[in-house]
Amino acid sequence: MKAKEVTLFGGTGLIGSSLLEILLKDDRYSKINVVTRRSFLVNNSKVSVHLIDFLDQKAIEQTLENSEIVFASIGTTQAQVKGDKDAYRKIDFDIIYNLAKACKKHQVKHFLFVSSQGADHKSSNFYLKLKGEIEQAVFDLKLSCCSVFRPSLLLGKRNEKRPGEQIAQWIMPLFSFLIPPNFKPVNAYSVAQSMVNISQSNPKGFNFFHYQEIKDSLL
Repeated sequence: MKAKEVTLFGGTGLIGSSLLEILLKDDRYSKINVVTRRSFLVNNSKVSVHLIDFLDQKAIEQTLENSEIVFASIGTTQAQVKGDKDAYRKIDFDIIYNLAKACKKHQVKHFLFVSSQGADHKSSNFYLKLKGEIEQAVFDLKLSCCSVFRPSLLLGKRNEKRPGEQIAQWIMPLFSFLIPPNFKPVNAYSVAQSMVNISQSNPKGFNFFHYQEIKDSLL
């Protein structure tokens, strides 16, 4: 089987860093374009780092035009954007939508991105509503193959401090047996491994992967 060229957007975050680690070890991938908003050094011949403005559509297209698969694990928090909802939307909606449009234009075989459990464009919650809106917008583009991952609380060590989330990471696993399946906490590395596994299967159309589907894909 011919090794594939892929593009990864968001290679420094909790899921993105795990994705990069997994892709580097996988011989099925010959070249990994890591697209980032800030300086990033990887000492590996398979990796080509692209430092761009994520809102620059032309720059986005140039990084993925030869890729068969595109991974996106991009997001922010209210704290990082200082409560600015417009800035939040530019990251969580505009960037993903621009990536999806670029995938459509260059006929990328498989686009995979991270959303959130509970995403619903009709939700009264700003975060969940925004996630639902980007899912709907990407769906409307009718990509040949798109996989959306909807994890709940992510377990793993983040670079930035999120006190509330850190407390939840300690407490929620203790009561996981009481939590409905789709809302169970899941390790970020498991989500990343699931994304890589699913990227090889090329399911047709638009597909969601919740807790159980993520777990099943690891078997």
